[in-house]
Amino acid sequence: MTLDPVHVDSIADLAAYLASRVDDTDHVDVASRIWEGFLDPLYGPDGRAVLEPIGERRLRAVDAEDVALASPPFETVHGLDSGTINPTTFKNGLVLDLAQAAMAAVPSDLDLHRHRSIVAATHVTDETAAIDEPWRKVDEGYCRWRVLQIPRVNRYAEGIVHALALYLAESSHALEHADEVSDLLVLDGPLYPVELLNWRERDAELRALTEELKPRSIVENYIRLVESFVERDVPLCGFVKNPASKRIVGTLREGDVEFDVPWADDAAFFARLLERREQRGGVADGEPTQGVEGRKTDELTFTNWFVSRGGVDATVAADGDAYGIERELDPTLYEKCFFVVYEPRTDVCYRVETPYAFARDAEVRESITRQILGDVAANRGPPEAVAKADELAKISAREKSSLRQKFAETLDTDEIKRYDDVRWGDVDQ
Repeated sequence: MTLDPVHVDSIADLAAYLASRVDDTDHVDVASRIWEGFLDPLYGPDGRAVLEPIGERRLRAVDAEDVALASPPFETVHGLDSGTINPTTFKNGLVLDLAQAAMAAVPSDLDLHRHRSIVAATHVTDETAAIDEPWRKVDEGYCRWRVLQIPRVNRYAEGIVHALALYLAESSHALEHADEVSDLLVLDGPLYPVELLNWRERDAELRALTEELKPRSIVENYIRLVESFVERDVPLCGFVKNPASKRIVGTLREGDVEFDVPWADDAAFFARLLERREQRGGVADGEPTQGVEGRKTDELTFTNWFVSRGGVDATVAADGDAYGIERELDPTLYEKCFFVVYEPRTDVCYRVETPYAFARDAEVRESITRQILGDVAANRGPPEAVAKADELAKISAREKSSLRQKFAETLDTDEIKRYDDVRWGDVDQ
């Protein structure tokens, strides 16, 4: 224990001080005002529609128990995820991250679960080193691995090897097993590789990297994945567990609206919009209660679907350049569409994404919505297929440490340690 009672009391006083000066009682009204007046559509500073509702703009609610027990729209659901050992720097100049991707099925398919795609993305400072390797198969063909050497950079090497390893493993595994999905595929994360698309908005070195073949080929995997599922008329979507987009709140601030936009990101805005509370004393027109105990938890609440063309989503919008990749279908069909669902029992918002090719069809849109709502209600969190894929792809803290040690021994070098590594050891991230 590092805090004495006097310290705890001081922190309580600090909290009281903040509470007396930070008032969020009007945030519900602000959220409602934004919903009613600015999202149909939401225009950017240049007059371009960056967010547009599909169909009727409305907020909906469904009984959590009823939707959890309802028959799911899809007989089978597949989930896909990729896990990494985290970027590691060695004393010989090598920077490396290793990712493995796995696909899960509900109901279970043990043969499918055995398959893995493993990618080691590497950065070396020696210009003469050439360590790219094509795919190689092991484990009787159930596992394949490859080494990807990233272009030389002066900065961001750790972040780059992480992103390229993760997205290459995920996208290539999805393409490899796409034909095994007959009803619905749910990616654990966004529909498109957001981090790679973000590089175009960063500094000159990362922007230059987007012109390289390797990052572009990984983005192309996602474009081809969408085309594959559209051609087979099998829906796919992304389930974003920790949405961090700021496109709505950022666009509103850039538009110089007449009121403060108090939220740090869009998830906080949607949480305030979708949360439902009891009224004090049970009076219909009374003040809403505060705190956990006042939140209504019997219903999941959610939005209609939207087309998103702002921020990094502009790259895959109909008028975007798709990272310089040729699209084989109507460019409109690739546009990212989403809806937000709020799980009140855990007080968490999730974002579900699918290409416009599927979102344009009201029946498909509704089927994906009901499937996700049922899964979230039953699991109080991510769909079972996503949770299973996460478990298959996850590399535990002990495994991460063991793998990094194995690399160090084989390379006859040591991992560069930092004080936090010594202080905290390996933890799951």
